[in-house]
Parts: sequence; C-alpha cells; structure tokens
Amino acid sequence: MKMLIFNLLLVLLFLPLTTGSAMDPQPAALAEPQLCFSDQPTSHLELEELFTNHNYAWGTLDAGIPSIFLEALPADLHRISQVQKKKTVFFLSMLPIILRANEAIRTQKATLASLLKRHDQGEFLTVNEQAQLSAIAGEYKVSGNPLVDLHAREKLLKRVDTLPTSMVLAQAATESAYGTSRFARLGNNLFGEWTFIPGTGMIPAGRPEGQSYELRRFSSIYDSVAAYMKNLNTHWAYKSLRELRARMRAEGQPLRGIDLAAGLTRYSERGEDYVRQIQTIIRSNRLHRLGSVIFRQNLLSDEEGAVFTSGLLSSTMPSSRLSALRENP
Repeated sequence: MKMLIFNLLLVLLFLPLTTGSAMDPQPAALAEPQLCFSDQPTSHLELEELFTNHNYAWGTLDAGIPSIFLEALPADLHRISQVQKKKTVFFLSMLPIILRANEAIRTQKATLASLLKRHDQGEFLTVNEQAQLSAIAGEYKVSGNPLVDLHAREKLLKRVDTLPTSMVLAQAATESAYGTSRFARLGNNLFGEWTFIPGTGMIPAGRPEGQSYELRRFSSIYDSVAAYMKNLNTHWAYKSLRELRARMRAEGQPLRGIDLAAGLTRYSERGEDYVRQIQTIIRSNRLHRLGSVIFRQNLLSDEEGAVFTSGLLSSTMPSSRLSALRENP
C-alpha cells in the first residue's frame, strides 16, 4: 500500500510538469550548448584556408578534429569544380556540428539513465530532477511518467539516442546537394525539412497546386542538424529506425549508418531506392570511418572564432519533413 501511495504521488507531481506550456522555462540541465568559434568564411576559399590553418583535412581525422562550428556554409560551394574536393569541404564543414549535436543527445541520455536508476534504487528525486525528467520526456514527445509507466520509459529510452555520423552526413549530402541547394544556401536547410506555417519557410519550385508546405528556414546549420535528429527520434514514420537501433544496442552491435539507413524508407517517396542511395554514399565515400572521430583535446582559443549560441533546444517550429508523401524539392 505504501508503494502504491508513493507511485501515485509521483504521478501527481509529474502531471503539472508535462502539461506546461512549451514556452515555460526549461531546467538548467537542459540548457543549450554554447558553440564558440571565430570568423564566418564568406567563400569556399576562406573556408579552405581556415581548415588549412587548423591542420584539418581528411587525412588528419585520426588525430581528432578542431572545434570549428560554421553558422552557415559559404554560398559559393558550387564553384568548386573538382567533385571530390567539393565533397570533402562539405563533409569537413558538417562533421564538428554533427558530433556536437550527438554529444548533446548523449548528455541527455546519461541524465535520463541516471535519474531512472536512482529512482529504481529507491532514491527520492528532487522537484528539479523530476522537472528535468519531465522536460526530456516532453522534448521527445513521450506522455506518461517514465518513473512508474514502463511503456513510457521504454519509449523514451528508444528515442533519446544518437545517430551515426556516416548516415547523417550521407543524408545531408543527398538532401542539400552537398550544401549547394537553394534551401541550404538561403535557409540552412540541409535535410529538406518541411513546415506548414505559411510565410515562415521557402516555397519549392514545382510545388503541386493546392499544397501549402514550405521548406523550413534555420538560423544555423546546428539548428538544422538538431531538428533533423529530433525528427528521426520522435516521428512515427521512423519508428522502425528506432526499433532497429534499440535492437543493435541490446545485442552489443556497433551502430553503423549503413545498417541503420534501412529505417529510412519513409524519408523519401523513393523508399528502398532512397535507402540504397544513402548506403552507396556512405560506402563510396568511406564515411563509416567517421564513427570513431572525436574532438581534439585542446580548448578552442579566442582567436579561432566568433560566438555562436544556437543549440539543440532552439528550434521550436514544428517539423513536417516526415513522410513518403512529400515531393522531393
């Protein structure tokens, strides 16, 4: 009876936290990561010089990568005539941002696991800790209290997880034409995400008559990457991807993008052909090697960049880059 009353109290404590407005302040533990860096290159030549100055190249990845976080890609990437060079510049530009976005998710995952473990061991969570748990559940669109609702817990644990760098890079390359598409240049939209809020996005050429969707605008590349990851981690269309990822985790298998891409059949109306294209990009560009890449240990110096403050929780516009029904822009 005492345990029943205790669980009931937890539910009552949790309910007001999950029904709050999306505009309510979030707990400090879920604050956006602050990304700091220096110049914003205005051309691909400046970008290549920045990489050279930091000894950042395809051949130096094993030594770690520098903390270079571009707010936007240079608008003239299409002027790089050598295809392989264009690909390399694009991949190097995106890599630190993807790693940082995955780090943010990894931190949330660790917080979630710690809170659940302590509760299961009989510890009482503070009001602030319960708020942290509620905020994570709300962010990942899971209703119910994961402290006492095992279904909600299982669902949340499957959603708060990272995505393979190789797969994210391959999709960004496909959806943005290696950063040269109009939507990438004008709106930092690297993954073709939609919005149905009129006037907030970019209208794609050839949009069918009667359709109202627009391509979302993002204030930074990081916001685009974070929104894409949240999309794959929460929307029903990618449940099979999350189930596959959870199964790979449970079996102790490495999380390889070429395998997890099998869960992307609903990302494009092309279905299995789209999956095969993503897998081909991963294979042909040897993107699988990026799974072990880490940041260099030295701290970022003031000389390396300007201040960039967009983060994982900054994209609040609802995403609708969701189903196979959309036309490819």
